[in-house]
Amino acid sequence: MYKHVRRREPPPNELRGTCVRTSAMPYYLGIDGGGTKTRCLLADETTVLAMAMTGGSNIVRLGETQAREALHAAIHQVCITAKISPDHIRAICIGAAGAARSEIATRIRSIIAEVTAIASTNIEVVGDTVIALESAFGAGPGVIAISGTGSIVYGRDAAGHTARAGGWGFAVSDEGSGHWIGRRAITAILSARDQCLETVLTAMVLQAWKLNTIDELVPQANSTPPPDFPRLFPLVLHAADDGDAVARDLLADAGAKLADLAAIVVRRLAPLDPLAMLPVAALPVAMTGSVFRRSSDVREVFYNTLQKSFPGLNVRQDLAEPVEGALARARAIKM
Repeated sequence: MYKHVRRREPPPNELRGTCVRTSAMPYYLGIDGGGTKTRCLLADETTVLAMAMTGGSNIVRLGETQAREALHAAIHQVCITAKISPDHIRAICIGAAGAARSEIATRIRSIIAEVTAIASTNIEVVGDTVIALESAFGAGPGVIAISGTGSIVYGRDAAGHTARAGGWGFAVSDEGSGHWIGRRAITAILSARDQCLETVLTAMVLQAWKLNTIDELVPQANSTPPPDFPRLFPLVLHAADDGDAVARDLLADAGAKLADLAAIVVRRLAPLDPLAMLPVAALPVAMTGSVFRRSSDVREVFYNTLQKSFPGLNVRQDLAEPVEGALARARAIKM
């Protein structure tokens, strides 16, 4: 049975920002460069010393200028808290969407090198899926469903084979993400109007976008570049908490879409029993990202849908924290 649980709060170690640090001690930095938030952990070999959270640093979505501001701010904040110079950091790992592309990874590595004296070989830039999987399962097998500004499901079996589903961009994919939910909220408002139905989302979105009528909403929603749809996700949460059926259906649909993506990856990586047509030894599944973190409705539908498809599947209810995976990888970088 699905249980509503509080997410695991990172990091597990007590912050010790009041201590005086020495340059002889090795320091490591883990960064989760998201589309809305950038999370950063600074640690020594055993203990997390400082954490910071700044704005989004996804170069693909936000551009290099905003990414640079967020990353530089995060690095400076943790170093100030821990009372060390950025030049004393030994190794850094950052996970970011799009970083699997070499040109994106090179730009991110260059931005980080601007504020540290670290050698480029000690700055690991990987996709956000890599640090999320590391956080949830270490080097072991498993499937991680990520739903934040965007979404993707990524998995690895015991032999090291990997598979993914979704995550092909806001215009054509990213089902169940904050962007997807925000865009679908506009669709739901217009559909409700067509059917002469009521939803509190209408008034909430008009107020958020400083509009007076739905007639003004249509060109705004279809503008180029598109509006910031992920910022509508909190409105959907609020409407659902108030009992709005349209908003509740949106969140349930998001959970189901994410479960469908996870099921694709599980089936690709786990061999099927030819009689039961179920995985012989299904991989454990974990969740992460702001949509899962903030919506119990999404988590519950995700969990229940996967349990229906794969009875007894181990779907972890504690959310993984990708920034912890980035820190673990930074500590493992060979000098």
